[in-house]
Amino acid sequence: MQPEHKTLPVGAGAEARDIAVLARAGTGPGVLFLGGFMSDMLGSKAEALDHWAAEKGRAITRFDYSGHGQSGGDFADGTITRWLEEARAVLERETEGPQILVGSSMGGWIALLLALEMTTRAPGRIAGLVLLAPAVDMTRDLILARMTPAERQEMETTGALRQPSAYSDQPYLITRKLIDDGEAHLLGHRPVALGAPVHILQGVLDDEVPWQVAIDLVAQLAQDDVVLTVIKDAGHRLSRPEDLKKLIAAVEAIA
Repeated sequence: MQPEHKTLPVGAGAEARDIAVLARAGTGPGVLFLGGFMSDMLGSKAEALDHWAAEKGRAITRFDYSGHGQSGGDFADGTITRWLEEARAVLERETEGPQILVGSSMGGWIALLLALEMTTRAPGRIAGLVLLAPAVDMTRDLILARMTPAERQEMETTGALRQPSAYSDQPYLITRKLIDDGEAHLLGHRPVALGAPVHILQGVLDDEVPWQVAIDLVAQLAQDDVVLTVIKDAGHRLSRPEDLKKLIAAVEAIA
């Protein structure tokens, strides 16, 4: 059986956009996949999880952020606030019962923010998190901090900067709105308590999200049960067959 294609309206007025969702019915806890910056729900990690869910009879939901993949909206309007709102809408309106949040890169940061919200908004909804190279605080620490003075000036002057990407034929579009909005969501170095187990997969050869970011996150999650798997020969993608096996094992270990 193929997953069901759905369209989820989010926002109102000028902020209205349609979010593309793929949902596979099954037993729980379900899996909610949150992709990375300029990625979509048809990538290798999401597909591997869907194949696993089909074999095991497990529920899985995946979606494209606005401006990504099959969803509506303009990528240039994207912010962490906007994409977090969409993730929250999918969780609350398209899934039932406890969910395992699987977040890749930027999706790891959004998964953390969503899980943190749910500790008071809907306790018990988050069964656990599996984070792949989580790009925590990426707008400040992984994007802005790496810009040259000339690049910062261009972004400030024009409102946007285009940077080459090693993972796409299209350059990354970095808007000043994205950077400014990210300030409201920074986790910094403060303790974070999610009340759910967390498994982090991180490649040592990752040149987008340094492995030290994962180490720092483990320290922040001092109250939670955290497993960190450091893969010495892996880069940022974590999409090799051996990486995908580790991903599936991490999800199965939670529930």
